[in-house]
Amino acid sequence: MARPPHGVRAVAARQVGAAGEAPCWVVEEAALVLAVEDVGDYTLMWTPTEPVAAPCGFVPEDGVLADGGVPEILALAVGFAFSEGLFASVGEIRSLAVCADDPAVVRLVLADPGRIRARRRNVTVASSCGICGGQERIEDLLQGLPAVGDSLRLETGRLDEVMATMRQRQAIWLATGGTHAAAIFDGDGRLLVIAEDLGRHNALDKAIGHCLLAGLPLAGCGAVLTSRVTLEMAAKAARAGLELVAAVSAASSLAIEAAERLGITLCGFVRNGRATVFSHGRRLLAGPAGADAGTAAPPRHIA
Repeated sequence: MARPPHGVRAVAARQVGAAGEAPCWVVEEAALVLAVEDVGDYTLMWTPTEPVAAPCGFVPEDGVLADGGVPEILALAVGFAFSEGLFASVGEIRSLAVCADDPAVVRLVLADPGRIRARRRNVTVASSCGICGGQERIEDLLQGLPAVGDSLRLETGRLDEVMATMRQRQAIWLATGGTHAAAIFDGDGRLLVIAEDLGRHNALDKAIGHCLLAGLPLAGCGAVLTSRVTLEMAAKAARAGLELVAAVSAASSLAIEAAERLGITLCGFVRNGRATVFSHGRRLLAGPAGADAGTAAPPRHIA
């Protein structure tokens, strides 16, 4: 058996209908503590798809302090903190670093932690975790999010191309079938970054965090997802300024309402040359001639 990619573990398992045990590759699940000074600790259940390179860190003046680009562990920490509303730009970070004594801890120091109104502190965020709280908490979240811009226009056929490219690069999913992925693409449909994780929220946070730390613009870009789209995913996209979210799976009612309210083009069931457009379909161009796909309300199915 070939060596599995990082983030994959071989375990013994018995296949029903087969004799004996055989190695089976499964997704690794680990705990990462994001310790935000004067705010609180967040324990994230995640999948490390690359070795944690310590020491590594980030300061706005010098950028990422690590070899080989943006470390995944920093991308997740920054993407999660950004999605939580702990800061609006990386310039508000004083320092970010993997703890030298414990590589499962990332320490984040903000320039002005006193202004933060965190919606949750000192919590464990499971791989499937989303928004906690009732309707008041949901409305509070949406009121704090700005509407996205309106510069992205994309031919519908490019959605399938971006989705297919993402699938081809999902090394852990190809080995285990157990991860979600998220990819950010620009206005020309070019993939900027792809991230995998056991959790769909983590995958999107990793992708957003990578762009923030690498200085890649998010405004005018879109995201493709292997998961369903819920309110939490739509909120993360809105905070990042992503104008289009396309998923291989379904969208929830609250995600659709949020996308409509925040100006996001939301598509579900993007597969086999088709997509269901739930909101703001003007960004999708029907063909080479650039005909407008129109606004989809009620949902439209396009080929």
